[in-house]
Amino acid sequence: MKTYKQTPAQGSAGFSLVELTIVVVILGVLSMMAVPRYQTAVERAKAAEAFTYLSQIEGAQERHNARTGEYAKNMGQLDIKMSSPQHFSVGNFSSYNWQTQWELRLTRQGASSGFGNYTVTWNQDGFTRGRSSIKNDLLPVM
Repeated sequence: MKTYKQTPAQGSAGFSLVELTIVVVILGVLSMMAVPRYQTAVERAKAAEAFTYLSQIEGAQERHNARTGEYAKNMGQLDIKMSSPQHFSVGNFSSYNWQTQWELRLTRQGASSGFGNYTVTWNQDGFTRGRSSIKNDLLPVM
């Protein structure tokens, strides 16, 4: 008795070139949609660093004002010790009346996932949208 080896039918041994091309195109389209979202999420996390830093500065400024009757003119006068944000350069406090107001600006420079350089400005009332250049899609959800 002879046994015969069964071989796969012609053309069903694997993926055809057309099928592979379709899969590659689908993966390309999916990555074109996913990469910008990922970059935005990463940059939003970096922007949140600025908001956290500035929020802590605001609290320290309010405590300093409660003790002395005016806002601090430099970081050394505040009752907190924080390292500077990793992804931003910190400006200097500015004011035209240290008893009633202050302002501090952080600047994002360098590679920022295509968002370019932007600033986050904060004062005694919190985030100052009109004096900041951060894009709306990078603002933390509040």
